[in-house]
Amino acid sequence: MKPRDQHKAGQVFSATLHLVQQKGLAGITMSSIASAARIATGTLYIYFHNKNDLINALFTECRKNALNIYFDGYDENAPFKTGFKIVWMNIVKFRMEHFDQSVFLDQCYHSPFITETTKEITRKMNQPLYKLLERGKEEKHLKDMDNSLLLTFMAGSINEFIKHSKYSGRKILPYQIDQIFELCWDALKS
Repeated sequence: MKPRDQHKAGQVFSATLHLVQQKGLAGITMSSIASAARIATGTLYIYFHNKNDLINALFTECRKNALNIYFDGYDENAPFKTGFKIVWMNIVKFRMEHFDQSVFLDQCYHSPFITETTKEITRKMNQPLYKLLERGKEEKHLKDMDNSLLLTFMAGSINEFIKHSKYSGRKILPYQIDQIFELCWDALKS
């Protein structure tokens, strides 16, 4: 059997992200993905046994990419609010610059396609975010609430802000990003 070509895998992921943004997870097929990736459907099955395998692999790849960006420039020795804002701004950056991945991830979170194994991998990947929130609670900067609630509020405010901009065609201005951060910070701080 011929070894996998990373370029083709990248084509498949790009095509899948594009199709999901257009049709949603349920609206795509292996055939439509192969066609969009400009490869034979049989070739696609060499890389992924089925649509579920492809979606889980892409989900894991997108989460890794997101978390690498989230903590870019973060210094755990910096004052908490400074570090929190760096991570928050990086989440905004990821959502703006990788909107197709954001749409895909959002749909996956609310779909039956993601396996328990992938969910467990994701929980482990999310540990740096939970560690950040725990630090904030320990230092009495954040409300002493469940990390999932804090993260849901934080991510939800960012997601809605970016989606509103993308779907309305309105450009996001720097002062608006600062204002949204302050709204989020005021809601989460203890």
